Amino acid sequence: MPYPKPLNRTPSIRLSLNPKRWLKRISWLPFILGAFPLHAQVSDAKVEALVEALRLSAPPLKPDSGLYSDWQIKPDNIKRWSMPCLQRDATPEQLAADAELARRMVVCVMAGVLRDQFAASQQNEIVAVQRAAAWWLTGDPGQYRSDHASAYTLKVLETYLRFF
Repeated sequence: MPYPKPLNRTPSIRLSLNPKRWLKRISWLPFILGAFPLHAQVSDAKVEALVEALRLSAPPLKPDSGLYSDWQIKPDNIKRWSMPCLQRDATPEQLAADAELARRMVVCVMAGVLRDQFAASQQNEIVAVQRAAAWWLTGDPGQYRSDHASAYTLKVLETYLRFF
């Protein structure tokens, strides 16, 4: 009676060079990649450039404006943003006196805004920057082409583009 062949064979791996087979195997890839957010396309450098463009595009700060820091932040926003962004409550006076503290808070806020606007603009960076600037100015990103905001949003965009 013959003995069965041993089962300790190493399985062979076959790679198909058939393009149809490869296309069939990777056809699901766009659906998987589309499920991931587009955060990778908005780098830290782009957020930093936007934040600096907002600072450089701000009109001269008037002493009686009620705004604080080089970014001209409203006191109510400082209260809302300081705890989640700085892990502490910061006063308007502290932000006015510490530019790095203010920058960290604005970077924290604008990172999410820029990512949202990048998605809202179908990954159009030019429009996303303008929409983010309009959000900073008016609270409404859709105002980026309005008479009130367009000059400012274009100035921010122009400044932003100098960093790249």
